[in-house]
Amino acid sequence: MIILFDLDGTLIDSTDAIVSTFHHSFNVHNTSSPKDEDITALIGYPLDIMYSKLGVDENKVWDFVTTYKEEYRKISIIKTELLPNAIDAIKKASEFATLGIVTTKTGKYSKELMEHFDLMRYFEVLIGREDVQKPKPDAEPILKALECFDTENKEIWMIGDTKLDLISAKNAKINSIGVLCGYGEEYTLKKFTNVILDDALQACQYLEDRKKQHTSFS
Repeated sequence: MIILFDLDGTLIDSTDAIVSTFHHSFNVHNTSSPKDEDITALIGYPLDIMYSKLGVDENKVWDFVTTYKEEYRKISIIKTELLPNAIDAIKKASEFATLGIVTTKTGKYSKELMEHFDLMRYFEVLIGREDVQKPKPDAEPILKALECFDTENKEIWMIGDTKLDLISAKNAKINSIGVLCGYGEEYTLKKFTNVILDDALQACQYLEDRKKQHTSFS
């Protein structure tokens, strides 16, 4: 079995880091800053799309993105926490599956963050925003990650907290689990997967049980 994890809202809580960095970028560019809830509602999308949806002029979006990245790399480790049960989820999953991370965050900083938590060693690959032309919900990030695995006769699952994760999985023709510990609403997730659980640990327990059942039948 292969399990791919999203990061924000699935394994980590970087809400404070993301929101404060967005406010910083708007302040730097002397632009009225959006409400916190307007920012958090967009977490999961690439930065350029987030800024566009927050009303930044198209010709200024990448200036905001650059400012964001400069600030975020300074504070991300300080202001990011692992979600409850994330460590247990990763360790459990590693016992019966090979693991990867597929995120719209910058891959370089995501790897540094997971190394800080001493968790990167459990993953075979981490695909970030700079690794693909088309981020989630496109299939490309998942397909890129799967290039690093032997996928023959393997069940493949994506675990994520937003519709972007689930749509990406559907586009890549793999299975998905929606988790309720992040930014997506249950009624939205239900539109794209029929497996919705509280968090990544429950998801991994579900997959472990599933693998045991398949093994007992074979």
